[in-house]
Amino acid sequence: MTNYFPKNFLWGAATSAYQVEGAWDEDGKGKSVQDVKILPDNTSDFKVAADHYHHMKEDVALFKELGLKAYRFSIAWTRIIPDGDGEINPAGIKFYSDLIDECIKHDIEPVVTVYHFDLPAILDEKGGWGNRATIDAFVRYCNILFEHFGDRVTYWQTINEQNMMVLAGAAVGTGDRPYKQLFQENHHMLVAQAKVMKDYHEKGYNGKIGPAPNIAVAYPETDKPEDVRAAQNFNALRNWLFLDAAVYGVYNHQVLAMLRSIDAEPEMTEEDLAIMKAGTCDFIAFNYYNSGTVKASAVTIENAGKTDQQSGFNLAGYFQSVKNEHLGTTEFGWEIDPEGFRTTANEIYSRYHLPMIVTENGLGGRDELTEDGKIHDTYRIEYLRDHIRTMNEAIGDGAEIIGYCPWSAMDLISTHEGIRKRYGFIYINRSDFDMKDMKRYKKDSFSWYQKVIESNGADLT
Repeated sequence: MTNYFPKNFLWGAATSAYQVEGAWDEDGKGKSVQDVKILPDNTSDFKVAADHYHHMKEDVALFKELGLKAYRFSIAWTRIIPDGDGEINPAGIKFYSDLIDECIKHDIEPVVTVYHFDLPAILDEKGGWGNRATIDAFVRYCNILFEHFGDRVTYWQTINEQNMMVLAGAAVGTGDRPYKQLFQENHHMLVAQAKVMKDYHEKGYNGKIGPAPNIAVAYPETDKPEDVRAAQNFNALRNWLFLDAAVYGVYNHQVLAMLRSIDAEPEMTEEDLAIMKAGTCDFIAFNYYNSGTVKASAVTIENAGKTDQQSGFNLAGYFQSVKNEHLGTTEFGWEIDPEGFRTTANEIYSRYHLPMIVTENGLGGRDELTEDGKIHDTYRIEYLRDHIRTMNEAIGDGAEIIGYCPWSAMDLISTHEGIRKRYGFIYINRSDFDMKDMKRYKKDSFSWYQKVIESNGADLT
């Protein structure tokens, strides 16, 4: 295998605040929508999570041992501003300042997401993203982060998986509402993101800022023209709507036509459209787990978002998601498609020609801790090996990928399947309802990824 990874490639790993930190109501933190949502049966809440809030230095030391060049994490809005738009919480500022400093001390690049599914609950009660006031609250919040951390953070991500909050909100804990309402909320998020990116550039911070959607190119089920068109429609709605807005500051034309046809076109002002044009991104962060497959369809959209964010969805008259018989699945039912990773990276780069950082990619499994303190997660190694191989091939194709942060650095609480669905390189000794001793154990994948990083992607054995 020819190794195409550049010498300064950002080998990293990722987490999010509410899934890893715990300390959900400590040191002045307010409640987010994730703290108050109704959880699936027999699934842990996020109150303790991996207790990263109290183990931060220990965890970052493990990240250093792993060899990470980057750590992608999110900041909890309610730890910085407990009610979303009021007083600043000094303890929250201190925690993230210390985390950033600890990363830098260990030569780990902090890659920061400002918003990862955890809208302040008080703002949600006031209408959430359906309320235009949330735009201003978000812009203020982001500028507070820039003011306090902008001197030390080079890579900023605005909104994690905005497309999943719109298309699979019931799965990621951000709500299940009519499309008319969802796409109005989505529009407000696009405007807010553009304002934030414009502010960041105008204030002269020495870094880069961009979105972090979940991108997965869909295949047509057959070569029938109507299936090919269905895949084009799916890709426009699931993927290009969100990147066209961030990169070019415009709505995708096919999506606007679809939204009009289902009476879901958002209300937007000329000022909104001007703001979107004026605030665009420097790079693209994207999450990839699997591809999709669709066919032409006349079905309803009733099952949209009812399972999880990787299960596909349907739109009457435009597309219907179907199983790809050529792909295997994880034990949790997600299809596995490393070749689709290469296809997706190339498609993004051919459309936008901006640097890309992969900010999530990984396999959730029921890892078992043996009596001698080992976790033999060969299935995770195989998954990551295949995806790193095809990412290398995409770079060889000419796609500019500058970093890779698989999900996740350590075990955390899955958004809808608790801690029984583990993703990390580091095992956290707890179950959904038994906190045990929270001890950290290095999995087999830890040693394997350590070797991958040391060889700059050359050794995947």
